[in-house]
Amino acid sequence: MGEAVYVGVDVAKRTLEIGVRPSGESFSESNDPPGCARLAQRLPRLNPALVVLEASGGYERALTGELGTAGLPVVVVNPRQTRDFARALGRLEKTDKVDALMLAEFAERVQPEVRQLPDQQALALAALMARRRQLVEMLVAEQNRLLQAPAVLQHELRSHIDFLRKQLYRLDQELDQLLHQSPVWREQEDLLKGVPGIGPVTCATLLADLPELGRLSRRAIAKLAGLAPLARDSGAMRGRRTVWGGRAKVRATLFMATLSAVRHNPVLKAFHARLRAAGKPNKVALVACMRKLLIILNAMLKNRTPWSPSCFVEPA
Repeated sequence: MGEAVYVGVDVAKRTLEIGVRPSGESFSESNDPPGCARLAQRLPRLNPALVVLEASGGYERALTGELGTAGLPVVVVNPRQTRDFARALGRLEKTDKVDALMLAEFAERVQPEVRQLPDQQALALAALMARRRQLVEMLVAEQNRLLQAPAVLQHELRSHIDFLRKQLYRLDQELDQLLHQSPVWREQEDLLKGVPGIGPVTCATLLADLPELGRLSRRAIAKLAGLAPLARDSGAMRGRRTVWGGRAKVRATLFMATLSAVRHNPVLKAFHARLRAAGKPNKVALVACMRKLLIILNAMLKNRTPWSPSCFVEPA
C-alpha cells in the first residue's frame, strides 16, 4: 500500500484551487456545476483518505454535495481552525494555492472526523432558515428607518415593511410544510414543541443548524453549541470559566427561547431562581439555563421522551 493521500480545496466564488499531500500537486477548477462534476470524477482516482474544505458562505455547498455523492470522505471545517493551524506553522503567505496545500496538510495532520453530509431536505431547510434570518434583519432595519424617516419616504417604507411581512409569513408556511414532509422531523418537532419556551422558529433552527441534537452526549452537544464552560487556567492562576465559539445562530435562538422558558417552564424557572438566589449574575444564570435547556432537549430526542417536568427536576 502507498502513502495515504489528503486533499485540500480552497473555495472561492468562481474558482476551486486543489492541493494534494504528500505529493504537493496543485491544480484548479471552476466553481460551477461542470467544474464540480469534473472534480468529483478526478478525485476518486487519487483514492484520498480525506478531503477538507473550509465553510465559505455557501460557495462550498455544491461541491460538497458532488463529492459526497461520489463517496469521498469530505469534511467542511471552520475557517478559524485552519487559520490557527497555519499560524501555528508560521505560514504567513496567503494565496489560493498556498491555502489549498495548507488545507491538505491540515487534513493529513489533524484528520478531522468525517460526519454524515446533510441530504437535500436538510440543505433546503438550512437555506430557508438562512433566508428567514435575512428577512427578519431587513424588516427590523426598515422599521428602524421608519421611526426617523421624513414624510416623503414613509409611504415607501411602510409598503416595503408590508411586503417583507408577507414574505416572512409565506416563508414560515414553507418551513412548516417542509418539516411535516419528513416523518423524522415531524416526530422531533412534536417532541421539541412540547417543551414550554420552545416555539416553531426555535424548532426549525435546531433541526436545520444543530442536526447532531439527540445523537451526542450532553457535554459534546453543549460544546458544539458554544455553551460549555471552558477553562482558562495557567500555572497557579485559575481563571473564570467562560463560554465561546460554537454555532452562533443556535446560541442566539436558544437565548431567546430561554428568556421565555425561565418565565413559563417550571424546571427552568426554578433553576434560574435558585441560581439568582445563590448570587449568580443574571447573564451567568441565563447561560446556565440555556445549557440546561439544550441538555434537556438533547436527552428528549435521544430517548424519544415527551416533555414532562417530573422527568427533569433535579433531586433535592
